[in-house]
Amino acid sequence: FPSLAGNDNSEALPESIPSAPGTLPHFMEEPDDAYIIKSNPIVLRCKAMPAMQIFFKCNGEWVHQNEHVSEESMDETTGLKVREVFINVTRQQVEDFHGPEDYWCQCVAWSHLGTSKSRKASVRIAYLRKNFEQDPQGKEVPIEGMIVLHCRPPEGVPAAEVEWLKNEEPIDSNLDENIDTRADHNLIIRQARLSDSGNYTCMAANIVAKRRSMSATVVVYVNGGWSSWTEWSNCNARCGRGWQKRSRTCTNPAPLNGGAFCEGMSVQKITCTSLCPVDGNWEVWSEWSVCSPECERLRVRECIAPPPRNGGKYCEGLSQESENCTEGLCIQDKKPLHEIKSQNIETASDIALYSGLGAAVIAVAVLVVGVTLYRRSQSEYGVDVIDSSALTGGFQTFNFKTVRQGNSLLLNSSMQPDLTVSRTYSGPICLQDPMDKELMTESSLFNPLSDIKVKVQSSFMVSLGVTERAEYHGKAHSGTFPHGNNRAFGTIQARNKATYIQNLSSISTRSELKTTAVFGHLGGRLVVPNTGVSLLVPHGAIPEESSWEIYLAITQKESSLQPEGTDVLLGPEVTCGPSDLSLSTPFALTIPHCAEVNSEHWNIHLKKRTQQGKWEEVMSVEEETTSCYCLLDPYACHILLNSFGTYALIGEPISDCAVRQLKVAVFGCLSCNSLDYNLRVYCMDNTPCAFQEVVSDERLQGGQLLEEPKLLHFQGNTFSLQISVLDIPPFLWRIKPFTACQEVPFSRVWCSSQKPLHCAFSLERYSPATTQLSCKICVRQVKGHEQILQIQTSILESEKETIAFFAHDDNNFPAQMGPKAFKIPYSIRQRICATFDTPNAKGKDWQMLAQKTSINRNLSYFATQSSPSAVILDLWEARHQHDGDLDSLACALEEIGRTHSKISDITETEIEEPDFNYSRQNGL
Repeated sequence: FPSLAGNDNSEALPESIPSAPGTLPHFMEEPDDAYIIKSNPIVLRCKAMPAMQIFFKCNGEWVHQNEHVSEESMDETTGLKVREVFINVTRQQVEDFHGPEDYWCQCVAWSHLGTSKSRKASVRIAYLRKNFEQDPQGKEVPIEGMIVLHCRPPEGVPAAEVEWLKNEEPIDSNLDENIDTRADHNLIIRQARLSDSGNYTCMAANIVAKRRSMSATVVVYVNGGWSSWTEWSNCNARCGRGWQKRSRTCTNPAPLNGGAFCEGMSVQKITCTSLCPVDGNWEVWSEWSVCSPECERLRVRECIAPPPRNGGKYCEGLSQESENCTEGLCIQDKKPLHEIKSQNIETASDIALYSGLGAAVIAVAVLVVGVTLYRRSQSEYGVDVIDSSALTGGFQTFNFKTVRQGNSLLLNSSMQPDLTVSRTYSGPICLQDPMDKELMTESSLFNPLSDIKVKVQSSFMVSLGVTERAEYHGKAHSGTFPHGNNRAFGTIQARNKATYIQNLSSISTRSELKTTAVFGHLGGRLVVPNTGVSLLVPHGAIPEESSWEIYLAITQKESSLQPEGTDVLLGPEVTCGPSDLSLSTPFALTIPHCAEVNSEHWNIHLKKRTQQGKWEEVMSVEEETTSCYCLLDPYACHILLNSFGTYALIGEPISDCAVRQLKVAVFGCLSCNSLDYNLRVYCMDNTPCAFQEVVSDERLQGGQLLEEPKLLHFQGNTFSLQISVLDIPPFLWRIKPFTACQEVPFSRVWCSSQKPLHCAFSLERYSPATTQLSCKICVRQVKGHEQILQIQTSILESEKETIAFFAHDDNNFPAQMGPKAFKIPYSIRQRICATFDTPNAKGKDWQMLAQKTSINRNLSYFATQSSPSAVILDLWEARHQHDGDLDSLACALEEIGRTHSKISDITETEIEEPDFNYSRQNGL
């Protein structure tokens, strides 16, 4: 055989050997296709019988004999020589080959008779790219609809096999005939079921690696359907013309997973006429009968003038009378009459007693009938005037006392307030007439109706819940005006509030929702007055000998950020800038929000607007990241950022229990007609800036705040909002028809962005002499939370009082520069940072400081900062803008064991007196 020992493999082996006795080689094992995984070489083997020699040829060239490993044996059956050869192929060899086809190898075997060639085996480098060519996309489909999720796996060698996961569990289409995963890697669900809702993931795998696609959320929703109508109710009028109604519910099926609510009316009403009951009456007595042997005569009468009809009462009294007819001359039982006279005395006294009782019963019945006829005469149109006080007994009286000192929040304090508590109901407390609802257009819900003179109090509000409403007494809800570091306004109390009185005329107008100041190396704070929005620039964030003009503004026009689906814009859209400036340390931006914080019900995101006007997600509040930090307090979100721009908070409800906090406020003013009085009820986000917008609008309309606003917990459960006016004095005021109860659809409240909801009610006085108004405003979510506001006010201009709107007056200090802007003196701050930035064997470093200041999440963010303690203290400053509770900070430091004296004791000597007085004036 030609030598293969040299480096030059160009010399070809002969294709055949001269003929010799024997047979051609027969391959018992041929080389198989193989894949190189990572850098691991593969082994190709070849086995033939009979074979004197076997060599591999790869890509048309012979493999050096030193690279062959050969084994020889003898076949016991035939006695022929069996030879087996192995070679290794490395990744480098395959990568270095550049040919028109894949890298291939073939073995050639020799015997005395000639040569035989095996099949060609290809060798390829296995790989699987990271990115899917097509990720599955989430879908919302109706029940029994078809679901098709497309998946194109990443490119790979060998081709990847695809497997589908639902909620991290593999899907086996063999076990569910409704699911097909065989069609070009796609997942097909022929008829969607509620159980098919979930997160679907496409898994691609080959011999090299596995890859996961992005999860696709599939929501199978059910549109609501009406149940059958109930039977018609009895006619509500016992006599004459009335109405009957029937109802149905959206429960067949009930809407699920965002399905549409039923369209149409849930209540139908028709007129009916009831026959009036006619009470029976006696005819005149008959003539006396002849005298009987017993010395008595009789007379009778019948109840036929008229007889009782349609359930009327039967006549009262006796239908027969008898008397003695001989004046004592008759003999009974053969005895003289005077002998039995004593026996009749007792009988006569009994008759007198029963006659007196009968007369008393008749007098009471006449009185009842008279009162009933009098009450009916008071309603010109036959509608009952019913008030909660009447339902609980007695007639309502009105005693307007002289003006006395009281709560400065109320427009008039002349009447003792009726303190109420919030309650939650599972059933309705007010029923709205469906026929009346047809007359109410969408605009009429939010604007006063035209002047309609009707001498009747609308009373379709009477229901099961009205009688209880007169008994709501107790302590006022303490959470109606959040205060402290959670809000820019607080619960107004009688004591020590004169300092915080803010006139309506001094509230910033919409055109002033922007603050600008020039900051230097010492840093400072920007505040948009009375909005809860602030910006803290830390000390040292701006280079020395530099000064920058920084602004902070709230977007006043409608936000360009349009939330998708049931997502909610939780607070104002805030812009800080200029956007081209960058600080050396993170600054703190505080944005108020209206969500009831609960990670099980809300997923809250921070979004930023790009220069192209699009919105991109910065982070989720619960996300662990080192780019920025979000700390979510009950009423505000404090964000540590490195770049200026426009930011907004978006809430994604993940359950029906997600609560959006609404502030309910009532304003009133006289209309052009001096007898009319307008009540305007606002339901706005529970943020200071939303309240300020309403106050600014009302100032322009001449409105006055009539009662301290209250907090309503509005759930994302698709139930609507009802606003109603109750307990209006029936003989002094009347409400315009069809406006006593107004209902607002769920979507109008939940998806109303930042625009406050506004419902108007128009009341009319019977006489100009009426100067006092007393009523209740009920705001409730069906099957949810309810708030009742007690209105007691004077409508006279001369008696209107100043109202306090905000507990923290920010107007005089929109910008603070240098040490005045910070609660912690700079020298104390340096000592804290120097102490806690140095790691300690006992673990008492900045991580312990974070824990003691209630920062327990995403500590990796602080670890990336040059001074973690300084950033933690900046966050503390942002959270305690209004209280500045240095004692609590000092106590936290003492618990760690780093200091033995309270910071507040030190600061008393280091803070200048004017600054201290300013803190006291701001309630700190």
